[in-house]
Order: sequence, then C-alpha cells, then structure tokens
Amino acid sequence: MKTQLAFNSRAYIALGSNLADPQNQVEQAMQAIAKSTDMQLTKQSSLYRTAPVGYDNQPDFINAVIEIKTNLSPLDLLHRLFEIENKQGRERPFPNAPRVLDLDLLMYDQVKMETGELNLPHPRMHERGFVMLPFAEIAPDVMIGNYGLAKTLAHQCQNQGVFKL
Repeated sequence: MKTQLAFNSRAYIALGSNLADPQNQVEQAMQAIAKSTDMQLTKQSSLYRTAPVGYDNQPDFINAVIEIKTNLSPLDLLHRLFEIENKQGRERPFPNAPRVLDLDLLMYDQVKMETGELNLPHPRMHERGFVMLPFAEIAPDVMIGNYGLAKTLAHQCQNQGVFKL
C-alpha cells in the first residue's frame, strides 16, 4: 500500500503514444505514476485521438493530461518522467518521431524557468489542441502563463483534429 505523504506542489503532465498499443501505453504510464511514492495522481483527463504534428508519416496519437501532487523539484520530476518513458521503451531517433511514450511536464505550480533541459510552463502548450483539450477537461480555470485560461485556449484549439475517445 502506498504511503500517503503531504505533497506540496501541483504539476500537469501531458501523455502521448502512437506505437505498441498507444492506449495501453498511456494507461500504463498513468498507473506507474499512480503507484509512485514521490507523486500522487489527483486528476486525469479522458483519452484523445490526435493526428501527428511535425512529422506526418506516422500513426495517430493517443493523448491525455494528468494533474499530480509531488514534493519533487521540477527537474527531479522531469527525470522521473524520463525513467517511466525509458521503462516503457521510449527511443528518440529524431524530433517528432513516432514513440511508445511521451511524457511532457507542462506546468509546475506557477514556476517559470528556462534551462537547457526544461522550460516551464511548456512553451508551446497553449497552441496545441492535443494538450489544451484534455488539460481544460481537468483544469479549465488554470491560467496558462500569460496566454489565458485553459478553457479559453482549448476553445481556440478545438479545430485541430483532436477527438475525445
């Protein structure tokens, strides 16, 4: 049984997959996060089917967004997400390549940071329907940087070929 700790920080994570049974990959990642002792899964969106962005010659993606609570720092959380990706067979042959699992740290409280490894909030999340539609489903009134409320940004992205399953 998982020990319940008082987690002080809230973070949002985008999940995506388009290889090796994508729906199962996303669900397995959610389960791995839920079982983790250093984070607590508090909300999860529905699953969404999305056409690929950037590199079109690949299968559609299954996407979701989750909210967690944690005491990990933003960089430590990012590294934990990489561990989960790697355990599920993530490879990075080229940008926007098909992938077994992609976990993107979108926001961490209201932290703003830019490093070579992590930018918060995620710099393009407000433009991407596959992020904003599931994000707005679980946190419609969260302010996304200086861009606006999640529900407003999701409405602006609704014609991007993102379909709730």
